[in-house]
Amino acid sequence: MDYSREFRTRRILNWFPLGLTYATMYMGRYNFNVVKNDIGAWYHLDKAQMGLIATAGFWTYGLSVALNGPLADRIGGRKAILVGALGAALLNLLIGLMFLGGHTTQILVSMSLLWSINMYFQSFGALSVVKVNSTWFHVHERGVFGGIFGIMISSGYFLATTIGAWLLATSRSWTVIWFVPAAAMGAMFLVDFFLVRNRPSHAGYPDFDTGDGSNAHHAEDAPLPLSALVKKVFHNPIVVSLIFAEFCTGFVRQGVMLYFTEYLAEVYDLSKKTHLFWWTGVAFMFGGIFGGLLCGWMSDRLFQSRRPPVAFWFYLAQVIMLAMLGMAWGRGTHGGQVWAVVLLGLTAMFIFGVHGMLSGTASMDFGGRKAAATVAGTLDGIQYIGSGLTGFGLGWILKTYGWDGTATLGHAPTNAWVWVGCILPFSLVGAFIMTRIWNAKPSAAAH
Repeated sequence: MDYSREFRTRRILNWFPLGLTYATMYMGRYNFNVVKNDIGAWYHLDKAQMGLIATAGFWTYGLSVALNGPLADRIGGRKAILVGALGAALLNLLIGLMFLGGHTTQILVSMSLLWSINMYFQSFGALSVVKVNSTWFHVHERGVFGGIFGIMISSGYFLATTIGAWLLATSRSWTVIWFVPAAAMGAMFLVDFFLVRNRPSHAGYPDFDTGDGSNAHHAEDAPLPLSALVKKVFHNPIVVSLIFAEFCTGFVRQGVMLYFTEYLAEVYDLSKKTHLFWWTGVAFMFGGIFGGLLCGWMSDRLFQSRRPPVAFWFYLAQVIMLAMLGMAWGRGTHGGQVWAVVLLGLTAMFIFGVHGMLSGTASMDFGGRKAAATVAGTLDGIQYIGSGLTGFGLGWILKTYGWDGTATLGHAPTNAWVWVGCILPFSLVGAFIMTRIWNAKPSAAAH
């Protein structure tokens, strides 16, 4: 597309704050992953019990994002990101104050409740990003946007993992891991208020045909009724296929991200207080950035804006990376610890690439401007329904059988085949689903 330099600059000033806000919201979401095993140790909660808190949050997010999708389509992405950032900031602040004040008599109940409310507000993040950018990016640019979406996610993991672990290691009180994200999200709320606009015409530039079959001039002024939004989701066989694929993505993504801290500590004896652990966040960030950009570039340049072929190859790459994680090579050695961190980064590359492509790009393609947030909410929501199974489900399996199936024998784990054996089949199913919609691509006729 031939855009003026001024328009490109203004578009950056629109999506970059959105992306940074999304990253800070991730910091206020995945800080739980970093501190989860510490909370469990301090309050004598096992993996399955801590998994219940995670599941409560995942399933709240999954239901909320599906319900808030039509809401974001109606009120606009700008209002949605402002509500999400402010709400998540306040909930992180409340959780920090709860622990700081020692009000933890019913920690399982109170943390599950507060975490679920936090995840409700978190659900506005992806919806807002997709909704706003569906009016600023042409369909032939959206593969690249999928890469940008992956960068947002990867930066958030860096903030949560590396900065979060550093805060735990250097601060007198571990409650700082809640207060810093709260401050960051609060600051981004102010930035978004002054910079983010729903569409080009709200920033002084003409709206344009984005190539997805939506009306360039009335897309936001005349929102679709709920029945039409639902039809766009459940009457479109491509979107239905993407729903099943994102369920698989959710299990794979959170199956890795929810337990990587314990994996490094219990299988590789790598503590969060070591500098090498902090590099895990860097590995996630660069792996996710490269994976997102590669996935988007391949989709736009090699497959004529078709998303399923790239997702297929990335799902298969997940299988290979997960199998290598299960081998636990060099366990107990520094070289093995480095290898584990590198492998996690490579695994993130293929997981985040698929997630950005399906939730961030395909949702715009097959939802169009008017239903972009609804489709994104449905895909993201079903992903978190799958994620919820990794909380109490995978948590119970690891508590009962350990990483290698010898937990009841009291042996130190020699591999992680139980863990990856539960996750890996979902990558295979995701790859199979992509073969069923191999040639799907957006068209005006579909809208």
